[in-house]
Amino acid sequence: MNNRMRVFQAVFVVFSLAILPVASVGASPDPVRGKHAMVASQHVLASQIGAEVMKRGGNAVDAAIAVGLALAVVYPEAGNIGGGGFMLIRRPDGKAFAIDYREMAPKAADRDIFLGKDGKLIEGEGGSTVGYRASGVPGTLAGFDLAFRKYGSGKIKWADLVEPARKLAADGYILSYRLANLLHAYRNTLSRYPDSNRIFLNDGKFYQEGDLFKQPDLAATLARVEKDGAREFYIGQTARLIADDMKANNGLITLDDLKNYTAKEREPLRGTYRGYEIITMPPPSSGGIVMLQILNMIEPFDVKSMGFNSSTELHLYAEASRRAFADRSEYMADPDFAEVPVSTLVKRTYAAQRMRSFDPRKATPSATLKPGDLNISEGTETTHFTVVDPAGTVVSNTYTINDLYGSSVTAKGTGVLLNDEMDDFAARPGKANMFGLIQGERNKVEGGKRPLSSMTPTIVLRKDGSPWFALGARGGPRIISAVVQSVINVIDFDMDIQQAIDAPRIHHQWLPDQIYYEQFGISADTMNVLSSYGHKFADRPGNIASATAIMIDKDGVRLGAIDSRSDGAAVGY
Repeated sequence: MNNRMRVFQAVFVVFSLAILPVASVGASPDPVRGKHAMVASQHVLASQIGAEVMKRGGNAVDAAIAVGLALAVVYPEAGNIGGGGFMLIRRPDGKAFAIDYREMAPKAADRDIFLGKDGKLIEGEGGSTVGYRASGVPGTLAGFDLAFRKYGSGKIKWADLVEPARKLAADGYILSYRLANLLHAYRNTLSRYPDSNRIFLNDGKFYQEGDLFKQPDLAATLARVEKDGAREFYIGQTARLIADDMKANNGLITLDDLKNYTAKEREPLRGTYRGYEIITMPPPSSGGIVMLQILNMIEPFDVKSMGFNSSTELHLYAEASRRAFADRSEYMADPDFAEVPVSTLVKRTYAAQRMRSFDPRKATPSATLKPGDLNISEGTETTHFTVVDPAGTVVSNTYTINDLYGSSVTAKGTGVLLNDEMDDFAARPGKANMFGLIQGERNKVEGGKRPLSSMTPTIVLRKDGSPWFALGARGGPRIISAVVQSVINVIDFDMDIQQAIDAPRIHHQWLPDQIYYEQFGISADTMNVLSSYGHKFADRPGNIASATAIMIDKDGVRLGAIDSRSDGAAVGY
């Protein structure tokens, strides 16, 4: 096993340890009910803040911004202002919008930035996964600012959305058992960087469950952003602090990189599954395309009659997933830098072509399965939250700093944990990244480019065009599997939203050629059948991502759901 695969296996195990054991479908609690509005996020304090914003007249976009800023304080392993992501918005008039605030590569980055003189990938400090050179230019505040200016209610001031997060950072909050232990688990990397060691590890004395955790540096940064607006992060004192710390530590991000960062609007990607419209994120997120490809490949089959979690159903899913991920490796990247054949990849005729080699009783070895032959002619760690407001506006937002605690670097004097998103580029095209994903030349490192992502914020509509449910997940490439299988669980197996995201699931990403599975998620008999087909299983089980969702029932009641694999809370009224 090479070093990159060892890292992937370690990430798979650590992520599983960071979230709670999965519940069975039958053991799932009822979703949280709210007659008017709902917020579902990974921390109860953030969800409460979002609900309060809507009670004061804000819309789902306002609430989502307040939730995202609060998570930067109370969920530091993934919530952030030092990373980036995607926000999907659908208004009651049916119009949908996609905001891309993915991180960008610094101008100084190039194709071989993470290769040593021997042509091998640099591991550790100086590489793409840890330290100052691992960070892309953060986009979160720019994305929130764009969403606020264009799609906010106009009834809530920017400062009022930042203040709750600033107050949490200044006054502190009580650490949970999970977060206290997770901080300790990441002590080896966080301790390498003085501000990270001081803030998150208490200078090596470590925090315990029940401690009051304050972040005064982050509070000061949020105070500047509250007073001077989101641009302060990119051109003000915060920008200078980040750039100076980068320069002092051989980092890549400069003041010009921060000044020149822009969030972008993209056209949402749309598809259907069994007559239900699906709205999701286009590139540079791969999640939407891969999800629609998988659904297109399995739609001709009577999945419901196969039975949930049967060997027949899991075999079909694994085979469709391996084909879609093979295409991901070759064709997907930042559309501003590379030709991405979106319309071809999501065609049903192309899905049928990809499934011609499907054998209902035999696994297709990934070594023999190449990306599809296209005639191209067209120009871990993560968190997700979902918001529905009283008017019916839906926001599905996923953002990330990549690995848990990102690059482990906290920019000096800012309290801001920076991402290690440069690893989502193909640091060496054709070789695996930290998640074991193979990525092609289209996703090579280039200055100003956005790395490919697996984030999959999604909104599903009823056949009458009204919003039905919205969801997303955390967990690297496993995000896609969590979202796709949750959609299948609702549509094909008639599960409620809590059951759908709690249900056991699997993950197959083409390479490595193996099924990742959950403890108690597959019976021994089913594994034996799948093994007889030629499927290989990962050495050990681990949770397949963690989803967050809201469903709107036929009476308009909002139903919030937090995956039993993780913590968090849905708050409605």
